[in-house]
Amino acid sequence: MGDRLDAYRGQRDARRSPESIPGQVRLGAGDSFVIHQHHAGRLHWDLRLERDGAPVSWAVPRGLPREPHRDHLAVRDPGDPPRTGCATFAGGTVLIFDRGRYEVERWGDDEVVVLLRGDRISGRYALSRTRDRDWLIHRMDPPDPGWTPMPEHVVPVHSIPAVRLPAGDGDWAYEMEWDGARVLACVEGGRLRLLDADGHDLSGAFGELRGLAEALAPTECVLDGVVVAFDREGHVSRAALRSRIEGGSRRRAGRAPVQLLVFDLLWLEGRSTEGLGYADRRSLLADLDVSGESWQTPPYFSGGGAYAVDAARAHELPAVIAKRLDAPYRPGSWLRVSV
Repeated sequence: MGDRLDAYRGQRDARRSPESIPGQVRLGAGDSFVIHQHHAGRLHWDLRLERDGAPVSWAVPRGLPREPHRDHLAVRDPGDPPRTGCATFAGGTVLIFDRGRYEVERWGDDEVVVLLRGDRISGRYALSRTRDRDWLIHRMDPPDPGWTPMPEHVVPVHSIPAVRLPAGDGDWAYEMEWDGARVLACVEGGRLRLLDADGHDLSGAFGELRGLAEALAPTECVLDGVVVAFDREGHVSRAALRSRIEGGSRRRAGRAPVQLLVFDLLWLEGRSTEGLGYADRRSLLADLDVSGESWQTPPYFSGGGAYAVDAARAHELPAVIAKRLDAPYRPGSWLRVSV
């Protein structure tokens, strides 16, 4: 299992540690490219190809597609500095996501086809003008070996009622059961989709959670968790949660605050993690550092279910969930024990 985890971590670390850049970045010597991750207003990526000594740029709101069936909008920047060999930026945070060399297969007024050879992005890409400054960017070759697309929907694993804690504390992890809305958080292209157990989109009801995708960028992943709402006294409130869901995005003032509590990781950077054991999935989840004002990863207890029961009672929670440390994400591997 260590080899599989190393592969996940190696890919994740390379993408989650973009290099900071100063006010100016020299592009190269004529055939270089750079992709900037730009946190300003709304997260986007800038693809800059050096052409005749100057950068030719497109803003790509959802990043370069990693799969051939996905076309992303790319907005041509008409304000590239002429023949400077560098680019100057103001406002927001700009990071180098990737850079390398490229080869031109076609360069026309309405279509550009290039072969990118970077540290994180390598492949043939076509940029096609649709109207005015709007272009589409399309990956022409297959994705990297082993890449699997983000699943359209995953049926969440639910716990099975049990009358007592399982035997063999060293084989189990224990979590608190929170009274909230079970969701799958799909983070892709700097955007967040929240799906309930039936696949319905709840993103509009919880606008304050959208920042999670930008906080994790450029990582793409599917997280399993629960959205919990709180009343004015700070207590978990099912009624407040129901009001948020039924009101959707229409009600703003006076809405109950919510927290997204993430407890599992199901897909990461083109790889399903469902076949990994719970302990390994949680280790990868910890690497992502899901922590913010409106989202967090609650701890779990290992080595003793009695401690989890005491904690649940102290927080007036109804139950603890016992999960086998070595079990993949499959039905039957979680137990619910009332406290």
